[in-house]
Amino acid sequence: MDTPQTILIDAGNVQLEGILTIPKNAGGLVVFVHGSGSSRFSPRNHYVAELLNDIGLVTLQFDLLTPEENQIDEFTREYRFDIELLSQRTIATVDWLSEHPQLSKLSIGLFGASTGAAAALNAAKARPNEVECVVSRGGRPDLAMEALPDVLAPTLLIVGGFDHEVMQLNLKAQQAMKNQCELKTIEGATHLFEEPGTLEQAALAARDWFTRFL
Repeated sequence: MDTPQTILIDAGNVQLEGILTIPKNAGGLVVFVHGSGSSRFSPRNHYVAELLNDIGLVTLQFDLLTPEENQIDEFTREYRFDIELLSQRTIATVDWLSEHPQLSKLSIGLFGASTGAAAALNAAKARPNEVECVVSRGGRPDLAMEALPDVLAPTLLIVGGFDHEVMQLNLKAQQAMKNQCELKTIEGATHLFEEPGTLEQAALAARDWFTRFL
């Protein structure tokens, strides 16, 4: 497997930092769309990414905010819930990948967490020919409610069994979607999947979904 490389993504008037890992004989590409104050260094998403790299999927973990925006957001939290901004940057990243000489022919899947799930689903609606599937882990797909009926990409919603409020929001989102949409409950898990074995279950469910559609 190639060593993870740090890259810069042109996203409109800003450049976003990312970590790109390209295994040998890559057969697809998964973009991690972080949310709610997370970053490309998320240990949970690194765990999932390694699982995907092991089966030959390229992974891109990138920051939706610039370092300056992130510093502001740590105090004000104004950017992490700016779904329009996060969506625009996710779309720009999909466009950047579609023009990348080494990656442009790979099918793209999006893995969204928290508010990043809404951005991923908005991007799936905006780029139906590029985004093949979406996985949400502990996500807020309800924050993209207007887009949901028009999302074509098969979507998996993964929610912790003890994450009761988010579970209800995901059920509401699932009812709004007309595409193939499944909800996977990880029993015994709270919102961050910190309980023993629960993150592994979520990661395996995501891996199976991406394997199926990428």
